[in-house]
This record gives sequence, C-alpha cells and structure tokens, in this order.
Amino acid sequence: MTKLYDKSIEELHSLLVSKEINATDLTKATFDRIKETEDQVDAFITLSEEQALNVAKALDLKGISENNALAGIPIGIKDNIVTKDILTTAASKILYNFEPIYDATVMDKVYQADLIPVGKLNMDEFAMGGSTETSYFKKTKNAWDGTKVPGGSSGGSAASVAAGQIPVSLGSDTGGSIRQPASFNGIVGMKPTYGRVSRFGLIAFASSLDQIGPLTRTVKDNALALNAISGYDEKDGTSSGISVPDFAEGLTGDIKGMKIALPKEYLGEGVQPGVKEAILKAADTYRALGATVEEVSLPHSKYGVAVYYIIASSEASSNLQRFDGIRYGYRSENVKDLEDVYVNSRSEGFGDEVKRRIMLGTFSLSAGYYDAYFKKAGQVRTLIREDFAKVFENYDLIIGPSSPTVAFGLGENINDPITMYMSDILTIPVNLAGLPGMSIPAGFSEGLPVGLQIIGKAFDEQTMYKAAYAFEQATDFHTKKPVILGGKD
Repeated sequence: MTKLYDKSIEELHSLLVSKEINATDLTKATFDRIKETEDQVDAFITLSEEQALNVAKALDLKGISENNALAGIPIGIKDNIVTKDILTTAASKILYNFEPIYDATVMDKVYQADLIPVGKLNMDEFAMGGSTETSYFKKTKNAWDGTKVPGGSSGGSAASVAAGQIPVSLGSDTGGSIRQPASFNGIVGMKPTYGRVSRFGLIAFASSLDQIGPLTRTVKDNALALNAISGYDEKDGTSSGISVPDFAEGLTGDIKGMKIALPKEYLGEGVQPGVKEAILKAADTYRALGATVEEVSLPHSKYGVAVYYIIASSEASSNLQRFDGIRYGYRSENVKDLEDVYVNSRSEGFGDEVKRRIMLGTFSLSAGYYDAYFKKAGQVRTLIREDFAKVFENYDLIIGPSSPTVAFGLGENINDPITMYMSDILTIPVNLAGLPGMSIPAGFSEGLPVGLQIIGKAFDEQTMYKAAYAFEQATDFHTKKPVILGGKD
C-alpha cells in the first residue's frame, strides 16, 4: 500500500472514492503510523482504536460519498473537548479518570461529517501554557526537532498533524493556542471568529476567549474541516446564527486588488530577525500577487498580554471552581472533613501553572481590586477591538508573524512565566477582539518553521482562506516536510 500518512485530505478522499482503499484500511494505517512514531512525538494521551475501527467499518458498509470530502478521514481531538465514553482529561491529574457521558457539539458534527476520531491529543493542562510542558501526562515534542517544544496549548494537535500521524486535528485557541503551535510545526491552523464554532462540550478555560478550530497540512484541507464543525448551536449561548459559507469554495489563487495591512507593532522589539525577514518576504509575495500591502498601526496591541492575563485568569478562576473532588475526577484520600476534600483535591490535582492563574484571577476579581484590574482590562480590551475596527475600514486583512520566535528548546522557558506569556503577544489581541486568525507556513529560520498570521474581519474566514491559498500556491513552504515525515536532514 502507498504511504498514506503524507497525503492530503483531498488525496485520501479520491483514494477512498475510487475504492483503492477503504475507511478501515486507512484507519488501521493511521494507528500503525501513530504507533511507529509516538515515541518520537508523544502527541496522544488516549487512543480509541476499537471505537475508531467500529466507526470505519460502519462507514464502509454505508459507502463513501463522493460529495463528502471528509468521509472516512481520521481526525485527532484535543483532550479538552468532551468525548462520550472516551477519557477526557484536559491533560490534568484532576481529570485523570473522567469518561464523559455525552459528546461536545463539535464531536456530533465530526460524526455527522463521517470523520473518524482516533484519539485524544496532549495539551497544556486546562490549555494554560504555550509549550505543552504543563501537561500532567507527558511532554509532546516538535515534529521538526525533538529537542524543541511543539508550542501550546494545542501542541499535540499540531505535532501529530506535522508528523503525519493524522491528516487533521481539532485544537482550541484562547490566546494563540492553535496558531502558535501551527507556526512552530509548519502547518495550517485556524482560530475561527468567536461564535463561529460551538463551545458546548469544550472544557472552559476563559469563556469569552476560547474557540475550537482545525489544524491541517494544507489550506484547502483546513477549509474543509472548518466547514464541518461550524454553525449555530442552541446549547451555546455565545454561538452565532450567521450563515456558514463554503470555505473551500473560490480558492483560485487570484487576490488581485486585495488590501492587506501590516502593523508596525507586529515587527517590533522581540521579534527574531529571521522571523521578521520571512514576514517581510511574505508581504512581497502578496504584492507580487497583485495585492496592496501597507504599514498600519495597532497602538493598543502592546497592552494585549496584560489585559489577557487579567481577563483569562479571572474567567479561569471562576470556571475551574467546578473541579472540587466531589462529583468527578481526582479526589484526595488525605482528608478529615469536607474542607479537606476541596482544598487537598485541588492542591494535589492542579499543576503549578493552573494554580498560578487561579490565584491571579481570584485576586483580580476580589473586592478592592476589581475596578483597578478586571474592569480596567475590559476597558482596554475595547480599545484593542476599536484599533482593529479602524484598520478594517480600509483593509481586507491584517498580516504579521504568528509568533515572535521559532520553536524554543524543551525546558528552556518553562520556569520563566513572563517569557512564556510574552510569546503570545502577537496572537492574543485577536482573541480579545473576537476576530478570526490563522497561521500558515511562511519560511524557515534557524532550520525551524516560521508562521505567517492572517487576521480577518469577524466572520470573514473566507477571505482569509483565499489569501492563504494564494500564498500557498505561490510558495513551496507547505511542501517541506520534517525528517519524521520523509523530509531531508
């Protein structure tokens, strides 16, 4: 059988439709590939082989529809998305034994699209981190260099796709957690507009910022995946009723006349020279394709990190109160009374980063500090949103780096929270404004991938995909493969 693990969703679909392979063959090949490479990547917390093969066999009996590009395609699921009867841990000790009794809405959509979930992917604990090093279970490695981090919090989701373990995965993005790992692993990652994809069944970190999105190796594959998971959900009060276009339609490579903004703040201090060079070359590529690229300013973006860590931590301190050792998950045995159950279960069950953010959030919301911190952060968030609105009056898209650096070493920054927090400085403002943002491969620096971030108007993912596809067709960065996927040393 040909190597299936380095094929795109489009290529796999044509093999399935022509009956050169069936869904069961593909699913078995996927698990073989995962087992062969998992020691090098450590992307999965849980594999659901039996369930996946059952879904594949049922699909083979039903037949693969030519009109459904995702039918029979294996998919990996970030472990903060609730999956019925499949262990869902959010990479935390406190949920080490939690098997949900229902599926998240995105899982319903995954099954409706005839995708085949193969397992749950490693992440930073409760999505708090930028390197997948805060996971209770394991440390995922970068697909390009096993001594580097894969980014976070969706590090398992990105590394598994980049390493060819699966063609598509779902991640979640609260402040860059899809785009930064996509950038570090040289793949495509989309954080849709807030409200585009249901959050029902996503274990909440910061409810006003979290959004689920797909990670793939090509732009069209990503558009196909977003088609499947988007749409209104009555179970999610923040879900949008705005109609969902076909994101994979109209990907022609023609972007003549498009107006693109490049904020000067996104190429300032702290952005590595190699990253800056790749982004400026990307801007030139867009100019060569007939787009206008001009420098603009987003003056309040420099406050994004401070605003984010107040708002996100405050929402987290509220959301994480439900993990109390009473109803599900880890319960301390070292208890004498009810208070001990709460205090000891949480003390033993949460990791250091989660505790740090709960404490920061509780402080920000406390009497005497609420106005000075949480309320002020909300006011600055509005200014950040207004900056974007002003630019979008005259431009179709905004571009810049997805991350100020390429992937850093495992263990290099984990004990320096401030450095870790600042690595999200370019992605955070997008979440604060509720806008869509994506990362696509745009070059290399120090032998590691650089991601180009494309930011769109609310609910205009279609224009982003058009621009991303045009760039992809005009360059060959998406064809470069890490050694683990058959690339050259």
